Amino acid sequence: MLKEFKQFALKGNVLDLAIAVVIGGAFSKIVASLVKDLIMPIIGLLLGGINFASLKYDVPSVIAGGEAVSINYGLFIQAIIDFLIIAFSLFIFIKVITSVKKKKAAEVIVIKPSNEEVLLSEIRDLLKEKN
Repeated sequence: MLKEFKQFALKGNVLDLAIAVVIGGAFSKIVASLVKDLIMPIIGLLLGGINFASLKYDVPSVIAGGEAVSINYGLFIQAIIDFLIIAFSLFIFIKVITSVKKKKAAEVIVIKPSNEEVLLSEIRDLLKEKN
């Protein structure tokens, strides 16, 4: 069983998937920082100094003495922008990979004719000249 697991774990697809997950997690953190630290402050500044991280709606508790519940819609807006940037980046990446694969598939492989084919072609051309 251990041997089978080792064969499974060392297959190329499993390693590729593991690497993709690690890179995807790092990319997600970069995009989250980009949105949180660069894009949202600029958008907030353009909209009159709004801090999206602090946008929330407090729902009062129906239980006497209970704390209000906050709905943090500003953080939700940031998460939507994170998603859109990641989705667009993946779209561009897949589009580039697909175009590279199409170019490789479109390359024509020139097959050199065999000696027999060359000789037959020469015989055919000589026969055409006689007629």
